Amino acid sequence: MPHYTSPLAESLAPDLLARLDRYARVATQSARGDHAQQVPSTPGQLDLARLLADELLAIGLGDAAVDGNGYVTATLPASGGGGDEVVVGLIAHVDTSPDAPGDGVVPIVHREYDGGVITLPKGGTTLDPATERELGAKAGHDIVTASGDTLLGADDKAGVAEIMAAVAHLQAHPELPRPTLRICFTPDEEIGHGAALLDVETFGARCAYTLDGSTLGEVQDETFSALEATLTVTGVDVHPGWAKDVLVNAATVAARIVAALPAELTPERTSGREGFIHVYEVAGDSTVTTVRAILRDFDDELLAGHAELLRTTAQAVVDATPGARLTVDVQPQYPNMRAHLEPFPEIVDHVIAAIRAEGLEPIREPIRGGTDGSQLSARGLPTPNIFTGGHAYHSVREWASLQDMAAAAAVVVHLAGEWARR
Repeated sequence: MPHYTSPLAESLAPDLLARLDRYARVATQSARGDHAQQVPSTPGQLDLARLLADELLAIGLGDAAVDGNGYVTATLPASGGGGDEVVVGLIAHVDTSPDAPGDGVVPIVHREYDGGVITLPKGGTTLDPATERELGAKAGHDIVTASGDTLLGADDKAGVAEIMAAVAHLQAHPELPRPTLRICFTPDEEIGHGAALLDVETFGARCAYTLDGSTLGEVQDETFSALEATLTVTGVDVHPGWAKDVLVNAATVAARIVAALPAELTPERTSGREGFIHVYEVAGDSTVTTVRAILRDFDDELLAGHAELLRTTAQAVVDATPGARLTVDVQPQYPNMRAHLEPFPEIVDHVIAAIRAEGLEPIREPIRGGTDGSQLSARGLPTPNIFTGGHAYHSVREWASLQDMAAAAAVVVHLAGEWARR
């Protein structure tokens, strides 16, 4: 039989799984480009936001509401001896990544996984423990996947379901000590906009926690700092039959720029504390072609160096191509949260104690990505990140362990107790 980390986790698992299944079926991919200028960037995010608000009302959180930008907020009052002078936030995002198909998600539960290759019914997709980090260690667990042609959406609907299951449990057990808890589900985290329009002062929390991590036991108080760069190459178009010495092909110039970037500075060649430049989209034609890239590093000076390298590399290619023109736009996405959390060590200490209360050894590693907590910490709401139990995010191979997800929900219950006993 599958082994849960505690009786509490096992008791939370059925509700959590039902919620994940329900939420995953709502198409909530965020959108880049022109659609990213509106919040939320896609209508499905509002559909899930309204569903969550209704469910929070049904649980008994009477102030649950969705604002005009798709942010869901609600309050669970203090109980069980916990005081209302401390307010702690719990946050997850409703959108899923635009990097893989996300419509028509059908979750599949592989009960008591045997430790071998999982063959999904669509897309020729397989999950092989030889290549899927951590899967092989989950023999005996109940593994949740999609069908093979879409992502699952555990990033971050696992976090949403875990918060919802934990809040429902706490509301049903008023004898358990807890402070006042503020719940928030955000849109458009995957495109860097998730926390931008949350009114931190009105939210009213001393600190918050995102459930948006991965590996069992993780707590993260350091993230990448992030920039997004858009290179626009303009050429000179002409009928190809008369193109000699006239045509300047913007698509060809853009390809040269991408090829000129250092291979050792790509995501597939970096790990640990190494940053990268990731070209994720090239679109256009011979007249105008756009290259979009994300830039990441833990060190702000190194990140600025990546931006300058991208700029100078692109300019050198364009300068070598008479007639071509280049514009470069670099925008901040989110900062490293570390400096904003260091003055408040008790915030991380409490979640470490909660993880240990669930019988787990905390894992503290910087996250090679970002969360809503990156922006929120910089805006005055210190917000570290907690594991969810999901893996292979942003891909059709995405999977999650039900046992690990249940452990995350149990950690939220313990975390409420830690703050109530402060």
